[in-house]
Amino acid sequence: MTRSRFDLTYSVPWNLGLIFVGSVLFSLGAKAIVAPHGFVSGGVFGVALLAHYSTGLASPGVLYFLLNIPLFALAWFFISRRFLYYSLWAMVVSSVAFEVIQADFGIRDPLHAAIAAGVVCGAGVGMVLRSLGSNGGLDVVAVMLFQRYNLGIGKFYFLFNLGLFSMTLAALDVDLVIDSLIMVFITSVVMEYFLALFSQRKVVYIISDASERICQRLRDELSLGGTFIQGRGAYTGNPKDILMTVVNNVQLKRLEEVVFTTDEHALFIAENTFSVIGSSFSRRKIY
Repeated sequence: MTRSRFDLTYSVPWNLGLIFVGSVLFSLGAKAIVAPHGFVSGGVFGVALLAHYSTGLASPGVLYFLLNIPLFALAWFFISRRFLYYSLWAMVVSSVAFEVIQADFGIRDPLHAAIAAGVVCGAGVGMVLRSLGSNGGLDVVAVMLFQRYNLGIGKFYFLFNLGLFSMTLAALDVDLVIDSLIMVFITSVVMEYFLALFSQRKVVYIISDASERICQRLRDELSLGGTFIQGRGAYTGNPKDILMTVVNNVQLKRLEEVVFTTDEHALFIAENTFSVIGSSFSRRKIY
């Protein structure tokens, strides 16, 4: 069988590298934007901050470590050991990068800072979650819910943090909480975008009397496969072969050109899809 570029999904160097770059990017955003403005981070670290502000019993770092212990236990028993090891690597890289990086982007407007922090940190988190690991903390619960109930990771992040920030309104400045919530919302959106990056496909249905010739041109000119679906004309009652194929956004216009230069009366229907697994497309992701 011909090896696909998607074999990188389970490559150890690929996953370690993806986690490294994503973790450093996240730490850069946290150190150069979040920290100078004193934004409240979301997730488990946000819980640790809130507990520290409320009780003063321990530093946020210690509380964060203690809260991660049961979460990593869940990862060990309910996800996989590989997921746990990659997540530990992400935590180590993030911690070291945060200490080593000395930067301030110089953004003074809180709203601009919240937007920039959301973009940079969301990109970092999204890159890590494209691997077979996570950033630890809330990511563990998010991945478990996604695997079992198909709850979007970004949506879960935002709902959790919305509840968290609602509790902080009594203890923190309202403007700071709102800016932090804007940052978390943008982080969630950008993270979802990175998780879907390169995964978006188009499912195309082609209804034509020349479907056989179109299929042949797809194979010869675009190296695409297809599937014939048996249909029947509603008006004529005549049987008709509907050609279904899956393409990426780059191939879509070339496919359209092939179809209409073969049959200018063809019906061309394209729909978005974000999950195409198997064959020559992406491999199923198993943590």
